Amino acid sequence: MPDRFETSTTLAARPKEVYRAWLDSRAHAAFVGSTAEIDPRVGGTFEIFDGYIKGSNLSLEPPRRIVQAWRTTEFPEGSPDSRLEILVAAEGARTRLTLVHTDTPDGQGPRYAAGWEEHYLTPMREYFARRR
Repeated sequence: MPDRFETSTTLAARPKEVYRAWLDSRAHAAFVGSTAEIDPRVGGTFEIFDGYIKGSNLSLEPPRRIVQAWRTTEFPEGSPDSRLEILVAAEGARTRLTLVHTDTPDGQGPRYAAGWEEHYLTPMREYFARRR
């Protein structure tokens, strides 16, 4: 059965800034510290970490919600894309970023959950803290 998990953090930025940064190639590359090519439209594709992560934007609801088809090069051949829901909500003068990741291949959820923290949430906290 495919895995599902949710993780979140609070960022020192406004929701609009967080939303834009997720979909902006230059900002995304800056906070992950690697390559990011993102077409910020519904149906637009993205490729991050030199092609390790690929997918497309399924739904965009500025500045509060992004839904993406998402996969890595480690997904088994023939497996469907997973679904990533990015939720952005004001929390006082800060922003609550929540990632809901569903349909990852069986047993891979815990590894991806750890990867989100290491490669996204921690670097994003640092990125937005530096911009203040």
